[in-house]
Amino acid sequence: MRWALVKVSLAVTAMVVVAFAVPLGLVIREMARDRAFSNAEREAAAVAPALSITTDRDQLERVVASAGSDAGISVHLPAGGSGGADIGRRRATDEDIAAVRAMGRASTTEVQGGSTLLQPVALSSGEIAVVEVYVPESEVTNGVGTAWAVLAAVGAALIVGSVAVADRLGVRMVQPAQRLAEGAHELGEGKLGARVPEEGPEELRLAAVAFNSMADQVVQLLANERELAADLSHRLRTPLTVLRLNAASLGDGPAADQTRSAVEQLEREVDTIIRTARDARPRTAAAGPGAGCDAAEVVRERMGFWSALAEDEGRKWRVAGADRPVRIPVARADLAAALDALLGNVFRHTAEGTAFAVDLHNGEDAVIVLVSDAGPGIPDPEAAMARGRGSGSDGSTGLGLDIVRRLAESTGGDVRIGSSVLGGTEVRIWIQLDGRAPERRRGHRGSVRRRRGPRLISSVNRPRSLP
Repeated sequence: MRWALVKVSLAVTAMVVVAFAVPLGLVIREMARDRAFSNAEREAAAVAPALSITTDRDQLERVVASAGSDAGISVHLPAGGSGGADIGRRRATDEDIAAVRAMGRASTTEVQGGSTLLQPVALSSGEIAVVEVYVPESEVTNGVGTAWAVLAAVGAALIVGSVAVADRLGVRMVQPAQRLAEGAHELGEGKLGARVPEEGPEELRLAAVAFNSMADQVVQLLANERELAADLSHRLRTPLTVLRLNAASLGDGPAADQTRSAVEQLEREVDTIIRTARDARPRTAAAGPGAGCDAAEVVRERMGFWSALAEDEGRKWRVAGADRPVRIPVARADLAAALDALLGNVFRHTAEGTAFAVDLHNGEDAVIVLVSDAGPGIPDPEAAMARGRGSGSDGSTGLGLDIVRRLAESTGGDVRIGSSVLGGTEVRIWIQLDGRAPERRRGHRGSVRRRRGPRLISSVNRPRSLP
């Protein structure tokens, strides 16, 4: 906007300067020409009275000498007159002189080096003499160059001044708009304290007031949501307490131990939700440089948890690529929550006995986590990825895959749903290691090196109790 105002001001001022300066320059040239010929007419008028009295050559030469230089004024007498036909230097042609005598009025004609004024004068004998006054070109253009230079300087000063004024006006308008855009960008990045100074033109001041009011409302709404989430989560503690007491009375045995362990983990998750909801700072996937977790360890831990339930339902399962440490820039709890969401979907939406697998692929710039099953698949992957579109008839909230998507996008990666080699659904989590946006690749291999560990069946390395 700033440069647009400058360009418009420059164009308008330049047109105005040209519209006035060009005609004014022409008028100045004509005025200089008129001034030069007016002086020539005065010199010719000084000689005319003497011609009306006498035609004596000596007297006329003295009159011409007193009226002007011999090189500038000359008198052309009729042929046969006293003292010869010409006094002074002739510049006009005989045809021009004869034409003036015939017309009986003054005339100008172009000659070498300038112009001449031919003024007819009636003699006492009734004949016509012609007074010639030479006007050099330097007199015709005297002062014109200086006047044009002054006009050009004034025009340039006007253009520079208008550009400077337009630039200041543009700055006054652009800076508040830039601050408003920066504030909106900061607010979009999660900086809830971003505010905009209420200054500048009235329209921009009103926009700044509206933006600040909107930011205050956003902060208040987020605070209300955090409090609501904390309150709702806190209400779960009562049934959890009853569930924990009932689990304590189950006695001994693998099933009782698994139930108590599950209740304890559920209680820890509720406490984590409450603390996170109370925290006003935005939560990120990684706390900073060097933060993250060992993806292989998390995969082994969560598969140890779900393997017990898989054995109870007769499901075959395997883990590949989790035999070596794989560091990723994701918090341990977030990765565990994403895996639990995907594995929970497998148990919830596939029949008992359906096999599933978790593959971990470690590459130079990315890590891929594949969760696949042998179930019926997902007919509409786009709808499944949309947050909150769960039908509710099967207990689904539609948030599980969105949690996984936000986890991957926090590192610059993405999530894709496709068909697995087992015949069902395959969910691919692409975790970028350097924070760059993922490249478009065909399939999940690309430049990633697949590291398959030994095949682990449900009866191998299954923990005796749930973690």
